[in-house]
Amino acid sequence: MHLKFLFLLPSLLALYSCADLKDNNQSEHISDITSTQDSTLIMTYANTITTEDLKNHLEIYASDAFEGRATGTIGQKKASEYLKQYYISQDIPSPINDSVYFQHIPESYLPKNTNASENVLAFIEGSEKPEEVLIISAHLDHVGINDGEIYNGADDDGSGTVAILEIAQAFKQAALDGHKPKRSILFLHVTAEEIGLYGSKYYSEHPIFPLKNTITNLNIDMIGRVDDKHLNQPNYVYLIGSDRLSDDLHNISEKVNTTYFNLELDYTFNDPDDENRFYYRSDHYNFAKHNIPVIFYFNGTHADYHKATDTVDKINFSMLQKRAQLVFTTAWELANRENRPALNDDIKPVD
Repeated sequence: MHLKFLFLLPSLLALYSCADLKDNNQSEHISDITSTQDSTLIMTYANTITTEDLKNHLEIYASDAFEGRATGTIGQKKASEYLKQYYISQDIPSPINDSVYFQHIPESYLPKNTNASENVLAFIEGSEKPEEVLIISAHLDHVGINDGEIYNGADDDGSGTVAILEIAQAFKQAALDGHKPKRSILFLHVTAEEIGLYGSKYYSEHPIFPLKNTITNLNIDMIGRVDDKHLNQPNYVYLIGSDRLSDDLHNISEKVNTTYFNLELDYTFNDPDDENRFYYRSDHYNFAKHNIPVIFYFNGTHADYHKATDTVDKINFSMLQKRAQLVFTTAWELANRENRPALNDDIKPVD
């Protein structure tokens, strides 16, 4: 984290004080995959995503100062302002206009007794196909204060939120060095996930960029912990949805991982018969239902899920870094390859 951003924090806080794996068949578009790109260059920018910066962000974002970030509360407003000020400090613009980073969601759209809220958006314009947009998303909210205890949501979804900040910074540095993505990238922090995916639903109904031009959504929701299944082998991440709409996307994802990280990509929760139904339970679903290919990155549940004990000290920052780097390299490939991921032949058009 750059020191100039840390200096913004006192004034910021004062402001608000009052998813089974399919066969890996290659599609006709897979030939322009990562092997054609400079892997050393890509990893140069992936390596700017550090455990130190992730921890610095998360110690603030999942602190008591943000009061559990319940939708529409003062604590959630502080969280949104933190994200906005970070993007301003990094000179990463809003896609709306120079100073408006918030997509406001009226009280009338949200569940009863929930105050108005906002999504936070930042943007890097593509150099060759700026009209085509890759969305990287995470939810900025959590569940607030219960029985006097602050639920800080370090993993859910502080981990995904700070990962996006670091991913955005990596793409910004690449752009400054003359390596802008060919397609545009929208960094989308959605609100009201915990109360029904309302922030992503609102964006999908009021998109800043036409949904037909959105090539993929990479959604990050809980990537900072290790679940019981993987205690002895933490080098993993669950992927959900990668093959549901596009075998192209699935194959790209697999190839990127093999090229750079060799994480275990666990598809347990991608099984359509999985009783947890995680495919329908995070913000990617509001893009998938519009036939936009998606990947949901997830570490699985743990004993601290939706409890006051989901705290920063329990985050595995090494794995948070690797998973964030995996999302970054996958995003780099998607933003720069010749063809956008093709939908599978059996996908029916959305009315």
